Amino acid sequence: MEYRKLGKIEVSAIGLGCMGLSQAYGVQDEADSIPTLHRAIDLGLNFFDTAEVYGPYRNEILLGKALKPFRDRVVIATKFGFTYHRDRTDFGEITGTDGRPENARAVAEASLKRLQTEVIDLYYLHRVDPAVPIEETVGAMGDLVAQGKVRALGLSEVSAETLRRAHAVHPITALQSEYSLWTRDVETNGVLDTCRELGITFIPFSPLGRGFLTGKLPATSELEAGDFRHKLPRFQPGNVEANRRLVTVIEQLAAAREASAAQVALAWVLAQGSDIVPIPGAKRIAHLEQNAAAVDVVLTAQECARLEATFTPENISGGRYSAVFEAMAQK
Repeated sequence: MEYRKLGKIEVSAIGLGCMGLSQAYGVQDEADSIPTLHRAIDLGLNFFDTAEVYGPYRNEILLGKALKPFRDRVVIATKFGFTYHRDRTDFGEITGTDGRPENARAVAEASLKRLQTEVIDLYYLHRVDPAVPIEETVGAMGDLVAQGKVRALGLSEVSAETLRRAHAVHPITALQSEYSLWTRDVETNGVLDTCRELGITFIPFSPLGRGFLTGKLPATSELEAGDFRHKLPRFQPGNVEANRRLVTVIEQLAAAREASAAQVALAWVLAQGSDIVPIPGAKRIAHLEQNAAAVDVVLTAQECARLEATFTPENISGGRYSAVFEAMAQK
């Protein structure tokens, strides 16, 4: 496994996004999830991403149980900042944002207990609360670092301007936003450039386009009833067929290399810079192993150019989120 820098912390070049073990894509039994987490460690993955809202709570509890025996070998990131219904697991529970300092403190304390740890390695604001100045939120997060309860701070889905304001209050170690061949906003909205100017590691979530770029996703109608993708514009009739035609280019490159489409899609993200650490999700061990092996797929400049020419923003059919979620992400 290749390793990259997350501030002063060394993490595997590919991390594991753990949300799907507990939410959004159908719920998996703990008995199946724990072996997947343990296999990730065997493969050299040491960077695990979770959040208070995943479950809610169940994902942090799962990681706390599964990773406790390996705590000195792993880096755990978690997040706060959403308001939600506690009895739903399909993202329909999210009702808004809460970036108040008291919420930052309360969630950190609760997450420490659920994760069974004395310190959170990376603590993110999940989404900016427009009712609370970012300086106040990050100031409270910085206090948690001073108290030894958090090692490093992160933000998710923020604009370049907000990132600068936050970084002026306390150093931001990581910025997490969606980034893949079919979601490339950060290349042109100043976010990636600002991260590099300030020395902030960029963490792409959904680097496989929520599974679509693997070429293996079943028809939307065949997904489980509670699957989050039923609500996403890119997975709707008309859009899904147009987007599927683009994926054939990934499959062609993969076949020529005797690799999988997932590996080629991840290899493209990894090729965008050594300061980028994607966190694809994986429920099944076979998919996890395939993703981890993507570090060995090194694309040529010509291959990258072909992929980028295919997946230009104007070629993508449908937005990435419903209007409610789109409004929570800063541009």
